[in-house]
Amino acid sequence: MKAGWRGFCRLCGTPAGGLVCWFAFFTLLALVDAAQVYAAQRFEEFTISWATAFRRAFEGNYTMAVLGLGVLWLARRFPFERARGWRWLGLHFGGALLYSLLFAVCYSALVHGQMSVKGKPFAFGETVRKLLLLYTLGNVAFYWLILLAHHGWHYYQRYRERERRAAELEGELSRAQLHALRMQLNPHFLFNTLNTIAALIHDQPETADRVVIRLGELLRASLDRPDTHEIPVRQELDFLGRYLEIEQARFGERLAVEFQIPHELEEALVPALVLQPVLENAIRHGIEPREAAGRIIVTAERQNGRLELRVVDNGPGLPAGEASFPREGIGLGNTRSRLQHLYGECQSLTLTAVPGGGLEVRLSLPFRTAGNSLPQPGSPPGIVGGNPPSATS
Repeated sequence: MKAGWRGFCRLCGTPAGGLVCWFAFFTLLALVDAAQVYAAQRFEEFTISWATAFRRAFEGNYTMAVLGLGVLWLARRFPFERARGWRWLGLHFGGALLYSLLFAVCYSALVHGQMSVKGKPFAFGETVRKLLLLYTLGNVAFYWLILLAHHGWHYYQRYRERERRAAELEGELSRAQLHALRMQLNPHFLFNTLNTIAALIHDQPETADRVVIRLGELLRASLDRPDTHEIPVRQELDFLGRYLEIEQARFGERLAVEFQIPHELEEALVPALVLQPVLENAIRHGIEPREAAGRIIVTAERQNGRLELRVVDNGPGLPAGEASFPREGIGLGNTRSRLQHLYGECQSLTLTAVPGGGLEVRLSLPFRTAGNSLPQPGSPPGIVGGNPPSATS
């Protein structure tokens, strides 16, 4: 029903379609008018035939339709302006009187010489006088009805156009903000990686060389689709595998990362690079301060139509007595902003202290997939540190 109404409105919005709808409306009025006149005359002394009833109804209503086109032209030619309100009122009041006069003249010319129900022919001059006397008020009201209806439709269209443009601007702004937030990740990550290369280049040049190669691969991967805001979990894990190879160069056996990602969730959509800042945060605050080996576990599960991602480290966690988490820097703050722009209130990013030490970062997103158009899922990257991948179902 709604689709049919929208189609009808689009048809009437075109010049040819509007003309068709205009005369269709007056045709309907003529049919109703003819039936009403025929039924009313059945109770009068002088009856009227169906042919006469239809003829008079169509003559009158089509005269109104043709003259109404002139009213619409005047409405477009002289729209309402608050600064010239009185002038506008005076002009259209005169237009209403002219419309009434033209209707009386045109209709009288159409019925001139025809026989009335009383058997007398219509005389042009007498018919004009009667119409002006009996129908001037109604014709003036009809003129203003057309005028106000036109202005109401015009302002409604302008309102819809403003809404459409506002929605487009809001969408463009949101896309620009998302793009800017994503681009912030690149210099932030690049800065940290260059520090790693600088620390390795003298003592471990071969390792530094591998890090440079991995860095180039990561930058290429992040720039291949700069306008893609969501990717499958599979691609996110592939990116994380390359990133963790760089971090492995810094920490060696001190860093172990385990992915517990069910196979059926690898095609779920997540924001591009959403887990890299979370892992970076865990490494910086959970692994780097430790002298012993550290461990990070990345898990994913589907719950009630949502995708739950968790990154848990076994680092020092929240210092005793802290009232709030001091660990949300550029990376996590950027991730929180991106989630808000993409999903509004249908997402969450929470940090929770793990009993016995460590921190859990939980991301809750709407569960979505791209369907069969995506490539077949591949294998998630292995555990950094030499252990085989561990997947749970």
